[in-house]
Formats: sequence, C-alpha cells, structure tokens
Amino acid sequence: MDRYLVVLAGAGLGGLARFVVGTSIMSRWGGRFPMGTLVVNVTGSFLAGVLMILLTERLQPHPNWRLFLVVGVLGGYTTFSSFEYETYQAIRGGAPWIGLANIAASVIFGYLAVCLGAWMAFRGKGL
Repeated sequence: MDRYLVVLAGAGLGGLARFVVGTSIMSRWGGRFPMGTLVVNVTGSFLAGVLMILLTERLQPHPNWRLFLVVGVLGGYTTFSSFEYETYQAIRGGAPWIGLANIAASVIFGYLAVCLGAWMAFRGKGL
C-alpha cells in the first residue's frame, strides 16, 4: 500500500508544478503556440534522464524514491495528453503548421533533453 501512496503524493506535487510552470510561461509568452506545455514536457524529459540514471545506475536508494520522483512527480508533471489536445486544437483551428511544429519540437527537444539529462547524470557533470 505504501507504494501507491508514494506515487499519489508525487503525482500531486507534479501536477501542481505543471500548473504553476505552464500557466506562468503562458502568461509571459502568450500566443497560439502551447509554449507552457512544451517547456513542461522538455524539462520533464530532462529530469527523467537525470533521475533514471541516478536512481538505477549511480545510486542505490530505496525503490520508493523512483516511484515517488519518476512515476509520481514526473508522471504528474509531464503533459502528454495536453500536448496531444493542443496539437489537435491547432490543426482543427486552421493552424496546421503550429500543430506540426508542436509535434516536432516536443519530440525532438524532449528526446534531446532525456539524452542530456542521462549523460549529465551518468558523467556526474553539473550535478
């Protein structure tokens, strides 16, 4: 039962962080492009790269830390369903290039962020 509570607590924190970061960015950035969701997804990808290397290869923490941080916090923080819906809205709203740019930017920058995070955690650079 403790594993479920650990994930639940982390997801609550991650969801709150997603709301704060996403709305903060969109209030400053504005426009039709869903920059808040993109930033959340890329930073979440980076943190996934860092945390998975640290928690599985470099450190030996209690397994609940991976559940809390990766499954819970990052699961609540990243916004794949928002990304998909915002892409749909852009395309349906007559802005297919914004939708396609959102797909390309999210996938490319998200993947690069995971790679950078994993590399940094594996090499111990900057942490």
